[in-house]
Amino acid sequence: MNRKLRPSPLVAVAFLVLALFIGIAAFAPWVAPYDVSKVVGGVWEPPSAIALLGTDNLGRDLLSRIIWGAQVTLSIAALATLIAFIVGVALGLLAAMQRGWVDQALSRGNDLMMAIPTLIFALVVLAVLPKNVVVLVLVMAALDATRVFRVSRAVATDIAVLDYVEVARMRGEGWGWIMLREILPNAAAPLLAEFGMRFAFAVLFLSTLSFLGLGIQPPVADWGSLVKENKDGLLFGIFAALIPGGAIVLLAVSVNLIVDWVLTRAAHLRGELGNG
Repeated sequence: MNRKLRPSPLVAVAFLVLALFIGIAAFAPWVAPYDVSKVVGGVWEPPSAIALLGTDNLGRDLLSRIIWGAQVTLSIAALATLIAFIVGVALGLLAAMQRGWVDQALSRGNDLMMAIPTLIFALVVLAVLPKNVVVLVLVMAALDATRVFRVSRAVATDIAVLDYVEVARMRGEGWGWIMLREILPNAAAPLLAEFGMRFAFAVLFLSTLSFLGLGIQPPVADWGSLVKENKDGLLFGIFAALIPGGAIVLLAVSVNLIVDWVLTRAAHLRGELGNG
């Protein structure tokens, strides 16, 4: 492999961190020392053999709560991002292919949604609707789909005017075939990078909603709710809130490093193909 395409040591560490988080999320029932709600000691006890990272505001094992929280945080963020991408990419490609009134209607509707502040929209909707996982995922997906639509439409519009797409049109291929066989494969790299960015933002957004009390509801835990539950300990020199907060930061930074490497690699490959 070309040295320029190899991930740097920092990117390699980011891959390892992401794999670690995915691993503990997938195998939480077997990795977590205790159940998510099990009380194992006193309030905000220091690290010990019983609780390796200490206990939280109710005496529950903080390590177990973080592991179970990783499963909730990553699964909800991934599901919301996946739904957002299915909807956003489909509508973005449709707008780029159809143009005319279809493009105008979809684009103006998307602009209207993006004009509403994301957090305010989510807070209003979640304050009115039932606070459950389904509603939370759909709200997050709807807000993220607007960003995905904008990116996918822009990428697809640039690709739709290239020669091989015009050749496919002249062969009589339908717009659905052109979208799936000509445009989507050639838009994979920027869309994959956007997926990573959207996933990182989904983790941050979910954590923000949980910190404000409108995200994941007790007794279920995610990293944002863990920060909220233990924030008062900072007044007494207890740093239990910083551990889940650090996990959020570490995940977001790792995903951003990987996304940056993917974009750099894709740009380098395009340059080599263009020079060839």
